[in-house]
Parts: sequence; C-alpha cells; structure tokens
Amino acid sequence: MDLSMRGLGMPLVSILLPAFDAEATIDACLRSIQRQREARWECIVVEDGSSDGTLGRARSFAERDARFRVVTTPHRGLVEALNVGLDHCRAPLVARMDADDLMHRARLREQLAALDEGADLAAVGSHVRLFPRRTLRDGWRVYERWLNRIDSPSRVRAEAFVECPVAHPTLVIRREILAALGYRDRGWPEDYDLVLRLLAAGHEVGVVPRRLLAWRDRPARLTRTADRYGLDRFAACKAAFLATHFLAGRDAYVLWGYGATGRALRRALLAHGKRPSHIVEVHPGRIGQMIHGAPVVPPDALRRLPARRIVASVAGEKPRREIREWLGGMGFQETRDFVCAA
Repeated sequence: MDLSMRGLGMPLVSILLPAFDAEATIDACLRSIQRQREARWECIVVEDGSSDGTLGRARSFAERDARFRVVTTPHRGLVEALNVGLDHCRAPLVARMDADDLMHRARLREQLAALDEGADLAAVGSHVRLFPRRTLRDGWRVYERWLNRIDSPSRVRAEAFVECPVAHPTLVIRREILAALGYRDRGWPEDYDLVLRLLAAGHEVGVVPRRLLAWRDRPARLTRTADRYGLDRFAACKAAFLATHFLAGRDAYVLWGYGATGRALRRALLAHGKRPSHIVEVHPGRIGQMIHGAPVVPPDALRRLPARRIVASVAGEKPRREIREWLGGMGFQETRDFVCAA
C-alpha cells in the first residue's frame, strides 16, 4: 500500500539512514522504523555503493511503503553519504539511524515531543542498549553506563570532552541547524565533530532518559575498524575544540592529571600551541618535580595560582567525580573555569 496516499501529508521527521553492505541487518532496521508509533516520517536510505544485496532489500521496502525513499551513490564513505542524504530530507527534523540498529517503537514520538517542549533545544538524543550482550566487551559496557547517566543539556555540555556524550544514531536535530553545519571529514569521528560544533555554536543538546535505540556492536563496525575512530584521533578532536574555544586566546592552561590520558591530551594540545603552566597531581612522589617545564603541584596550590583555565584529564568516572567536587569546593565552575576530559 502506498502510504503517501493515506493523508499523512508532509513528514514531521526525516530519518537519515546511510547503508553500506548491510544486507544482513537492514530488514530488521527498516521494520523497526515501520513500527514507530509516530507515523509521520520519511526514511531516506542512502545506499552507498554496496557489494551485497542491500540495495535490493531497501528497494523492496520502498515499493511497499512510499515513506521509504532510496538514494543510490557510488561508494564514497559515511560522511559523503550523510551529506547526500541530508539534501533529500524534507522534514523540519532529521533523525539519524544506522542500518544495523533498531528503534524502540516510541523513539520518534518521545524525541519529537521533547523537541516540541524544548524550543531552546537544537537536538535531542536518547539512552541506548548495546547488543548482543553475550559478546559485549567491558569497555563498551562502561561506555554504555556512562552514556546512560547523561540526562540533561547541562550534563551533555559537562561531559563533552570525556567522550561523545550522545550516541549519534539516537540524535534528532532541527534540519535548519544540521543543514547549516553539515557533516565534515577532519580525520576524526564525524559524529563527535558534529556534537562539539553544535555545543561550540551555543546550541543545547538534550537527552530523553530512556533506552530508545538498540545499538548493535559487531566486529566490523566503523568504530572498531576505521582509522578516524582511533584513540589518537579522539584526542586530536578534543584538542582542536578545546584550543579554539575553551582555551581560545590563551597559550597556557593548568593540566590536572599526568597519566596516559593526560599525556595524550597534552601532546594533542601542543599542536595548537597550548602548554600546561602547571600540572596538578595527588601522587606525593610527583609533587615538586618538573614535567616538560611545568611544575607539579598539589590541588590546594590552585588557590594561589594566577587565574588560568583548568583541563582535568583523567580516566575513570570516580576520579573525575572527585576532581569536580574538589574544584567546586574551591569555587571553580565547570565549563567556565574547568573542563573534564578523558
């Protein structure tokens, strides 16, 4: 049945769905979209030059349900596919989706309601459930728990330099804003880049605190195989945004933490001419030493230092929570005076 003839009219939301060699998963993905309680959608499937049966399966859905539209391109990769698909999105809102994930029936309804109620929100994500659970690595379980504790625009902003604070396949964004920003390839994760650009431009990103996406983990996922998702590329991405926004106009900053995480971020910030004036450590064996010309000082010394922005770069939620409590107790304000990174 051609659903475009059932009086649905212009869609409220365009689902932007790039697909490459997704024959094994795309049927279940598209069925989860069809089951949405909010029916006023269109789905733009960008078939990115697959070598398997992805195109045939997508067209089969489009033949039965006119809300699916298939756009074909030569294989140029994810960023190009996203931008091509965005040009075909007609609705005022764009929902991201990947061809191996599944939507909860309430996803579109709840996220559209959140954007309707929050006129100040540029975008809204949701919590996730990673699957299949039996093969899920410990690192992904930790990330899932951390991600699902982020429940407000203020937490999105505070956690932005720890990791990407919104799972990109959950994002619903106002089309006008997304069209102005577009997707870009800077050699680091395009989804993280978009979220950081949204925040840097002053936009607010909300979160529906409910697991509205089943997010598939598999050996071939890009986050495991593509160079731009390597840890060094995440550090480069964070450093670029810290340098041009939080540390703009400053050559020096205070670095809290000099473990592997802090060292990696220090190196990435050096590429932008940013050097730590002091390094804060709690380990008594390091206090009083010099590291790359920066004296190592205890946390209490921050009260006596000239006003400088503080970058707390440590792994683990517990150390970050303790640092936040310590700095808050000294009168420092997060996102204004300090940021936490990982």
